[in-house]
Amino acid sequence: MLVNAYGAHAGDQPLQPLQITRRAPGAHDVQIDIAFCGICHSDLHQVRAEWQGTQFPCVPGHEIVGRVAAVGVHVHGFRPGDLVGIGCIVDSCKHCADCEDGLENYCDGMIGTYNFPTPDAPGWTLGGYSQQIVVHERYVLRIRHPEEQLAAVAPLLCAGITTYSPLRHWNVGPGKKVGVVGIGGLGHMGIKLAHALGAHVVAFTTSDAKREAALQLGADEVVVSRNAEEMAAHAKSFDLILNTVAAPHDLDALLVLLKRDGTMTLVGAPATPHDSPNVFNLIMKRRTLAGSMIGGIAETQEMLDFCAEHGIVADIELVRADQINESYERMLKGDVKYRFVIDNATLAG
Repeated sequence: MLVNAYGAHAGDQPLQPLQITRRAPGAHDVQIDIAFCGICHSDLHQVRAEWQGTQFPCVPGHEIVGRVAAVGVHVHGFRPGDLVGIGCIVDSCKHCADCEDGLENYCDGMIGTYNFPTPDAPGWTLGGYSQQIVVHERYVLRIRHPEEQLAAVAPLLCAGITTYSPLRHWNVGPGKKVGVVGIGGLGHMGIKLAHALGAHVVAFTTSDAKREAALQLGADEVVVSRNAEEMAAHAKSFDLILNTVAAPHDLDALLVLLKRDGTMTLVGAPATPHDSPNVFNLIMKRRTLAGSMIGGIAETQEMLDFCAEHGIVADIELVRADQINESYERMLKGDVKYRFVIDNATLAG
């Protein structure tokens, strides 16, 4: 069936209205009417071909929320009218060790929500900047937030799980000191989640102007990373540093803030690589520099349930479809607090 969408026909062209084809629901599929879709920095990188392998037309979007419209004959966990979400994964091999461990995000056969191979037309997945999507039931997530929060739930499907997964993996909770580097789409969620998990949270920013905003998000302290005295005051004290910055920067300045056996995990995805850190900053205190990518389906559902229980949503600005290109430019300038979300009803014109 044909549905309205927004996408680009080349990396140097703006996104524009277009129509795409969605398959009819199969026996295990869930058909979803998309209400809102978050705008992720990954969308911009992919649609502008800043990451290799973009196929056009490219329809981005992997922070999807809406209502079930129809289900296949063998679907028993969902029914029409349910509030649901789709994140970054719409398929995987289902039988490797990663899939069996509920870590489909690390499956070599993972199929992302857009720009990944699929038998559906046009041969690659098309994402949530569209009116509708059809996904196998395994990758559909239940939303338990009140319906009036639905737009602000959308970014949890990427920004939420991208920060929640490493916080859970490294056992963040009471008695742990956690740094969150960057106060943007990812960082503001990291602060909220680490605070809700009971950690002592220190936010790092390059701008003193963001100090009050970070405290309001739940940070216990704020460090301006350009201030040498503020940085030195936290030397060798962190259990975990969650680094959300999606641009190359000085990793060594942060590694020295970790205590013995502390970890800094990178979740930001820069378009160009970081410089390698000084190995002595790792070996002298048995520190770890790690990475983490989104989360599996079970953990994403756990995150959504945790956020519903604690009243956590993203801070958003709702935009129309015809404001997507403008939103991309504002996102590049950091001119959003903290996530743009598309009202997909405006795709109809």
